Amino acid sequence: MVEELANTIKSHREAANLTQMELAARMGVSRKTVNTVENGVFAPSVVIALKFANALEVSVEELFQLQIT
Repeated sequence: MVEELANTIKSHREAANLTQMELAARMGVSRKTVNTVENGVFAPSVVIALKFANALEVSVEELFQLQIT
């Protein structure tokens, strides 16, 4: 059994008409942080996950899902 953290950041970011740089500015993080989490390179800390949710005005559960394969 393999667990993977999936996310819907990109679709929520695009629906809000935000670039990665604009989202990063809203969150107070670097564009690289947004990029690496959005692309699944790194799993975010709880604080960063909450910042994503707050900046995109959605719940953490809407952004992140644990997938088990």
